[in-house]
Amino acid sequence: MNPIKPSDDAEAERHEHGRRLAPAVDPHALEAAAAFFRAAGDVSRLRLLTCLRDGEWCVSELAAALGEGLSTISQRLKILRSDRLVTRRREGKHVLYSLADAHVALLIGAALAHAEHPAPRERIE
Repeated sequence: MNPIKPSDDAEAERHEHGRRLAPAVDPHALEAAAAFFRAAGDVSRLRLLTCLRDGEWCVSELAAALGEGLSTISQRLKILRSDRLVTRRREGKHVLYSLADAHVALLIGAALAHAEHPAPRERIE
């Protein structure tokens, strides 16, 4: 399901005063997207997400790799899980965390690529 519904008629997109109308977007999709950006918008949680792009990790591996405490990592993962950015599965005594889906990986990759890309110079006409 595409949350943005493109118009077939360009004229129908114009308001009576010639202004363009905002695209129709599902309000629930907007809320979910905003929740994604809030959860991923913290540097520490974003660092966790970048680790998880490489595959499954358990909390102790993440804590060791990032030099953080187990409870700190667990709290961050709880937030990411509640906003559906990560999932978990149990394997014996370990709980393994991974990105929820390919969309999360793409968004994280795109955000990092955007951040590393030099800012365009503004054109003044």
